[in-house]
Amino acid sequence: MSAVLLVAGATTLSGAVFVAVLSLQSLVAERRQAYRTIRALRAVEIRPVDVRDRELASPTRQRVLVPFYRAALAIARRFTPHGAYENLGRRLLMAGAPVGWDVDRLLTAKVGGLVLGVLIGALLLVGLPLPLGLLLLTLLALCALGYFAPNIVLLNLVQRRQTKIRLALPDAIDLLTISVEAGLGFDAALAQVSRNSTGPLAEEFYRTLQEVQLGRSRGEAMRNLADRSSVPELSAFVLAMVQADVFGISVANVLRIQSREMRKKRRQLAEERAMKVPIKVLFPVLFCIFPALFVVILGPAIMRIAAAFGG
Repeated sequence: MSAVLLVAGATTLSGAVFVAVLSLQSLVAERRQAYRTIRALRAVEIRPVDVRDRELASPTRQRVLVPFYRAALAIARRFTPHGAYENLGRRLLMAGAPVGWDVDRLLTAKVGGLVLGVLIGALLLVGLPLPLGLLLLTLLALCALGYFAPNIVLLNLVQRRQTKIRLALPDAIDLLTISVEAGLGFDAALAQVSRNSTGPLAEEFYRTLQEVQLGRSRGEAMRNLADRSSVPELSAFVLAMVQADVFGISVANVLRIQSREMRKKRRQLAEERAMKVPIKVLFPVLFCIFPALFVVILGPAIMRIAAAFGG
């Protein structure tokens, strides 16, 4: 009986000591945390003079442009439909996601161009003695140009990149065909093409491989490759490869057929461009070259006729 009481007493005493130590530790931790909080509050205590000094110490670009950027972005987001926002994001992807470009900055640039057009139009209204209607039309034209200028630049980037992809696709498919026939798998062949070539198409292949390595299926990664481009030939190539993967068709045969078709389409595209050249040259010839030729050839004759009739 006495042994049981001794064990119970020792257990109770150990528990009491443990609770006391735990309470003391929590109290010390709370005091340390309170001391740290007070010290942090004292460190960030700011007077109005300190706020002014800190604002003046920041760069002028940050003090002037950042508020304008935030205001312009808020206005652009408010008046931009959700579908247009997604469309701009897709166009940025098709342009290769240029460094420093995103949808928010593009919208801000559109608002900035609009404001710049308004300012230039106001200066024209004040400085040029033109009719009011003509000045208002000029103001509207400048505002429209400033607002749509970022879209025009982005569209130009997209067209250039898609043209490079279209021209590089047949050679890339040839290299894929050689790599697959040499015994490499399709993913390894894509890696080989992305390593041994440069340009937008190699970048897109590398991104497709990264998506596969991150866990996406090959079909989904290939469909994303087609979605990031507006080249019909690339979409046809992706569709053929996805079907070959689903139905178990030989990849080498599909690649060989696709390479032949791509070269045929590239030749047809070159012929189409050659057929458009005479029509494109017609207007410069009519309005720029023919008048100068008429002046050089018929000018002396006209002068002699005028002198003869005048005499």
